[in-house]
Amino acid sequence: MADRVTVIGWDGSPLTGAATAALSAATLVAGAAHHLALPEVPAQAERIRLGSIDLAARRIAGHRGSAVVLADGDPGFFGVVRNLRAPEHGLEVEVVPAVSSVAAAFARAGMPWEDARIVVAHPRTLRRAVNVCRAHHKVAVLTSPGAGPAELALLLEGVHRTFVICEELGTDREQVTVVTSDKAADHVWRDPNVVIVIGGGPEPQAAGGWIAGGHPACPRGARGWALPPEAYPDDVAGGGATSGEGGSPGLRAAQLARLGPRTGDLLWDIGSGGGALAVEAARFGAAVLAVDSDPAACARTAAAARAFGVQIQVVEGRAPHVLERLPEPDVVRIGGGGVPVVTAVTERRPERIVTHASTRDEAEALGAALTGNGYAVRCSLLQSVELDTAAWSERERSVVFLLSATRSDLAP
Repeated sequence: MADRVTVIGWDGSPLTGAATAALSAATLVAGAAHHLALPEVPAQAERIRLGSIDLAARRIAGHRGSAVVLADGDPGFFGVVRNLRAPEHGLEVEVVPAVSSVAAAFARAGMPWEDARIVVAHPRTLRRAVNVCRAHHKVAVLTSPGAGPAELALLLEGVHRTFVICEELGTDREQVTVVTSDKAADHVWRDPNVVIVIGGGPEPQAAGGWIAGGHPACPRGARGWALPPEAYPDDVAGGGATSGEGGSPGLRAAQLARLGPRTGDLLWDIGSGGGALAVEAARFGAAVLAVDSDPAACARTAAAARAFGVQIQVVEGRAPHVLERLPEPDVVRIGGGGVPVVTAVTERRPERIVTHASTRDEAEALGAALTGNGYAVRCSLLQSVELDTAAWSERERSVVFLLSATRSDLAP
């Protein structure tokens, strides 16, 4: 095993004394081509061009002498330190950090970033990174070949965002470009780059903030979830956001619990009504597409999103036809439309689906459609009774069948 392993971050500025001392003593140096070309790299040291971190780690583990690994920015932040410290390699490392590429990108943009979400985009994680950009006002995307600014822009079709694209930070080829998301796909961008994605409304005010990358602020001060009607603006609650069996807080709580929307997910809320479930899923960090054929319902959903400070894309149209042009969902709540809508949703293969029925015959038909299209189905009969606590008398009663479905290849 190497006698000493030092990981040095490089941000284009002169190396620190500690970094220079470690390099001067190195008998093995690993890094990208531009790292290995630095004048501080000893001429006699063995050089490894970094491709596979695991292969490099095995070479380092078998080396006798002092090894140095050079990496861009802060190597402990989505960098090589985690791979080198993996149990299978057994390497203990010392780290000399530099300014991370995310910090440098926000500095170039002149923007604060404690309220930003930070995601890594590879071809396999690109869709989830895009969903975070849909759901949050400010996101920094650490890109990779095949998952860069153009690919982000293509998947954000229909969602207006501003891109601050920082190419080759710290080099003499550094360039910062500001474009709208609809223009980013028309250009070839140089690697490596960082993309700051901003938009979807006014920037939240983070005065007094205490947690980095926190959930969007809730200006109405509501705590909890499955909120009662009075938690919503009058024009939303009064318009049917939370009324009726399909919008009761109890049913909404059960639907959200079965769906489990989370950061990186895209939720379709079909038949969104006044947007209560859409808002609460967005408060969990999910990206939300709220679909309704009623223009007034779409307006109420947009108003609820503004009131709670969350990002929701509202789509006016009638299911199932409008679903054909929507991006792939992870979880879906179906508020109406019957078997045709359920069948259309199953063809898109989301992980989970919830819907409800007012009669047993309707529940059986929906359950058969879900089962026949490759989903494991659970059905519960939910009854809730609202009481007037002044007289302890019944105020409102709701009885509904709740169907939840999990794709059969994911079901326990």
